[in-house]
Amino acid sequence: MKILLDKLKRMDYIIIGILVILSVLSILLIHSATIDDTYIKPISIKKLITVNTVCIFAFILASLFNYKTLLKFSPYIYLIGIVLLIGIFFFGSEKNGARGWYEIPGGLDLQPAEIMKIILVIILTYILYRKNQEPLLLIRDVVPVVFVVFIPFMLVLVQPDLGNAIIYLVILIGMLWIGNLKYSHAIIGIAILVGGYFLFDYLYSHNHEVIGTFLKEKGFGHWADRLDTYFAPEFASKDQTYHVDNARLAIGSGELLGRGYMKGDMIHSGKIPYSYSDSIFVVIGEEFGFVGAAGILILYFILIYRLILIAINSKSTSGPLIIVGIVSMYIYQIFQNIGMMVGIIPLTGITLPFISYGGTSLLINMVAIGLAMSVHLHQEEDSVL
Repeated sequence: MKILLDKLKRMDYIIIGILVILSVLSILLIHSATIDDTYIKPISIKKLITVNTVCIFAFILASLFNYKTLLKFSPYIYLIGIVLLIGIFFFGSEKNGARGWYEIPGGLDLQPAEIMKIILVIILTYILYRKNQEPLLLIRDVVPVVFVVFIPFMLVLVQPDLGNAIIYLVILIGMLWIGNLKYSHAIIGIAILVGGYFLFDYLYSHNHEVIGTFLKEKGFGHWADRLDTYFAPEFASKDQTYHVDNARLAIGSGELLGRGYMKGDMIHSGKIPYSYSDSIFVVIGEEFGFVGAAGILILYFILIYRLILIAINSKSTSGPLIIVGIVSMYIYQIFQNIGMMVGIIPLTGITLPFISYGGTSLLINMVAIGLAMSVHLHQEEDSVL
C-alpha cells in the first residue's frame, strides 16, 4: 500500500489535468456534433462520461503497472496483435467500406488496428533496447525491425485503413531515429521518401485515369477520390471535394471566437460528414473559432512537452524509446487530422487524440499516456530484458 501511495504522489499531475480537460472538451464537442446528426443517434453525456471515466481508470492502471513487464512479454503480445488483425478478415464487421472491427457484447466494438499502435511501440522498444544503444546496422538491425512493422502495416492497409497503417510507419521512423540509426541511413531514407512523394505526384497526375480505374477495380475507389482532391484537384468532382470544402468553410466561419457552443450552422445542418469523429476539429473551429482551436493545440503542446521531459529525465534506456514512439504517434495524428480538415493533406481515417468519438481509440490513447507515466514512475528500475 505504501508503494502504491508513493507512486500516486509522484504522478505528473499536469498531464493528468490535461487529460481531464481534454475529456471534458471531448464530451461537450461530441454531444454537440451528434445532437441532430442523421447518421448517428445523439450520444448522451452520461454515456460519454462513463466511457471517459473507464478510459481514465485504464490510464491509472497502466501508470501503476511496471512497463518493463510488458517489454519482457512483448514478442507474445505482438503475436496476439497479429492474430487479431488476421482474424478481422474472418470475423470482423465492416464500417464505411473497411473491415476493421470486432463486435463484442454490449454493443461495443474492438478495433485491432488501434491496439496494434501501442503493441508496435512496445515490441520496437524491446528490440532496440537489446541493441544496447549501438549504431544500427542496415541488414542485421534495420531490416528486421522494418519487417516487424511491415506485417501489421500490410494487414491494416488491405482492410483498408490507410490512416492507421501510415501511423505504424511514423512510429517506426521515430523509434529508429532514437534507437541510434546511422545518419547515412537516415539521409537515404529521407531521400527515398521525398523522391517517392514527387514520383508518385508525377505518375498520378500523368496516369490519372489508369491508376483511378485500377484502384476502383480492386475495391479502393475511395482512395482514388481522396487522392484526387490533393494530387489532381482538376479531376476532382464537387462530390469528392465536398467534405474538405465544407470543413474549410465551417472552420473559417468561426473567425476569432466562434459562433458559440451548439450554434455551428454547418455542423448542425449536416454538411460536415463524421463531425463527431474524424471531423471533430471542424466543430472546434466553427463553434469556438481561432481561440478555441489554438487552445486545443496549446494543450497538445504542453502534453507532448511533459512527455518529452519524462524521456529526458528517465534514468533507464528503454523508457525514452517508449516515449518517442508515443510522441511520434501523437504528433502525426494531430497534424494529419487537422491538416486534412484545412485541405493541406489528403483525407484519411485519423481521429483527433482524446477528442474524437471512438472507444478503442480513446482507450489506447489513455493507455499510451499511462505507459509514459509508468516510465516516469519506474525510471530507476532498470534491468536487462
